[in-house]
Amino acid sequence: MATNRASGDLVKLFDDLVRCETRLYNAIGDTLREEHGIVTTQYEFLRYLRDHPGSRVAEVATNFAAGVGAISKGTDRLEARGWVKRRPNPTDGRSSLVTLTAAGEALLKAAEDTFRRRLAELVSPSLASDRVKEVGEALQALRVSLEENRLGVPVG
Repeated sequence: MATNRASGDLVKLFDDLVRCETRLYNAIGDTLREEHGIVTTQYEFLRYLRDHPGSRVAEVATNFAAGVGAISKGTDRLEARGWVKRRPNPTDGRSSLVTLTAAGEALLKAAEDTFRRRLAELVSPSLASDRVKEVGEALQALRVSLEENRLGVPVG
């Protein structure tokens, strides 16, 4: 039931959700940096491009609820390291399509094992697999609602 004021439980959920995300992101980023020389944002970007080859920068920005300018700069950095390449969009000359290079694919393959291992180390001691599924379904429902209503999308 929707109200015009968040309950104490909702405020606690928000606080726990944000702090868990930040701590997980940072801890995984520390491990990825130590073992592969990348950070979590770069890992996620590479993984997205593997799963969505030939994406436009705007599509990547929409997925991550980030600004197009920030994603474009991130693409520049990944391209400079030889992990992605841009090619002109044949249907829209104003945009380019971004894909992984062979070096990007190799890096992602190695980093994915590290990511999965570290994520399990961080989450499994606190949440049993049935709880992971339950929490995941709840968060997915919330995410879908926010995305369908285009909430939390940066301008620009």
